[in-house]
Amino acid sequence: MSTTLGNDYKERIVPELQKEFNYSTVMQVPRLEKIVINQGLGAATQDKKLIETAINELTAITGQKAVPTLSKKDISNFKLRKKMPIGAMVTLRKDKMYEFLERLVRVALPRIRDFKGINSKLDGRGNYTLGITEQIIFPEINIDSVPKLQGMNITFVTSAPTDEEGFALLKKFGLPFKHEK
Repeated sequence: MSTTLGNDYKERIVPELQKEFNYSTVMQVPRLEKIVINQGLGAATQDKKLIETAINELTAITGQKAVPTLSKKDISNFKLRKKMPIGAMVTLRKDKMYEFLERLVRVALPRIRDFKGINSKLDGRGNYTLGITEQIIFPEINIDSVPKLQGMNITFVTSAPTDEEGFALLKKFGLPFKHEK
């Protein structure tokens, strides 16, 4: 069963982008390949429960089990050892990706205080990373059970070859950018 945004992509977004960028075939139209949600927890070197909490929160937000990210090397100044858990991440694809995107755009982003839109700076290859300062904007998180406010990065990976095409795709998905390009 496909989600509403998945159907919307096939029925509305593909023809609009094909017309806008003069693609000769639908296979040239950029698509959203995956969404990666990443939470870095530097304080986890002192408090091991932070990793468990972050994994549980990301799992609740996305509906898919999050995994811990491990350090690559020893850094004595940060009391960090190689292969020590220092964050949590989850990669969403297909239906779960569209469901998360819909919840992010329609429910979570409007809950940010003084929200005026998100920056429109892509990475040069058509991908976009959105930084969120508090995980409590998601309705799945119970504010009373949050030990510490954590931020997260949400990366939208597209198949677009240029920023312009990636921006057009994400705009059609409903991401509320501040400025039009």
